Amino acid sequence: QDAAAIGPATSALGDLILDERSHPEQGFRACLGILRLAASYGRERLDAAAARAIDIGARTYGSVKSILANNLDRRSAHQRSADDAPILHANIRGPRYYN
Repeated sequence: QDAAAIGPATSALGDLILDERSHPEQGFRACLGILRLAASYGRERLDAAAARAIDIGARTYGSVKSILANNLDRRSAHQRSADDAPILHANIRGPRYYN
């Protein structure tokens, strides 16, 4: 209920943390720590950070705190699509190297 009061992304992140643990009790401390971040960073930023954490698959207190500390919640997560051109660089070996 506390996470839902902050925002839908925070609530969804809390549910994911609790669901992916074999014993939900193991996720309580992480969830409580994430909720405590609202006092330092504000509800809006915490909800934005939770949305970004869900997008990138980060489901720990440390990850959410890092997103907030580095102001990554204010930037959108850039995800490469399958249609993007491959990266060409001298240090990238490519698929032929392994055959």
